[in-house]
Amino acid sequence: MTKKSFPLRINEQVIAAMQRWADDDLRSLNAQIEFVLRDALVKSGRVKLIQKVVTDIESIETEQLDSDNLNQEGDK
Repeated sequence: MTKKSFPLRINEQVIAAMQRWADDDLRSLNAQIEFVLRDALVKSGRVKLIQKVVTDIESIETEQLDSDNLNQEGDK
């Protein structure tokens, strides 16, 4: 997804409240503003939410698995 820069003039109190919210959600201010805008677009029916879930699965070699099991049994 490409992103476009956009200058935004916004009230100081609104930006301060957004910053606190972003901090609570462990997001950057920019990501929080984008999140809120996207959420509003979805709720208003102007865009459709498409969520892609990607799960990478790493193979575990049998030797490593057996070794871990032996270590756990020794701890009992």
